[in-house]
Amino acid sequence: MSERSTLGGLRARMGQLTHEIAKFGVVGGAGVFVNLAVFNLVRGVTELPVVRASIVATVVATAFNYLGYRYFTYRDRDKQGRTKELSLFLLFSAIGLIIENGVLYTATYGFGWDSSLQSNVFKFVGIGLGTLFRFWSYRTWVFRTLPAREAVECAEAFLSEVPPAQATRKQPVRK
Repeated sequence: MSERSTLGGLRARMGQLTHEIAKFGVVGGAGVFVNLAVFNLVRGVTELPVVRASIVATVVATAFNYLGYRYFTYRDRDKQGRTKELSLFLLFSAIGLIIENGVLYTATYGFGWDSSLQSNVFKFVGIGLGTLFRFWSYRTWVFRTLPAREAVECAEAFLSEVPPAQATRKQPVRK
């Protein structure tokens, strides 16, 4: 393979990844808004401690995000085995919840930073760290690429790199 075709393949993959990150970001951004809105609503309306209010908000945002990821970001991914997909999504979301709320817990109970502003800042920082983990785990384990589509795209890319004159000529068999 030539350097030019390797660069073209790399650009195509980077373009796909950029598109995926943008779609993940749209759903994630809406999820952050839902998470923070529910968090502040629960804190303002109930007497729940800060971390419990955050857990409620994270669970609501997780449900919202699943629908967005499944039907928008990763709608073209394998849809077989929805039970397994949902189980893995919930497992990795739970780990993300622990990361997210661990930051808030540490700030609130470890350092005593529990004003409304401080809680929102550390909630936001926790969401950011949890999101990095979620992006990696969702795209790697939950919403997997269809193997057949990947193979077809690879074959099409390979064939588009071979000049037509060479593609139709039979190559001599070497012994």
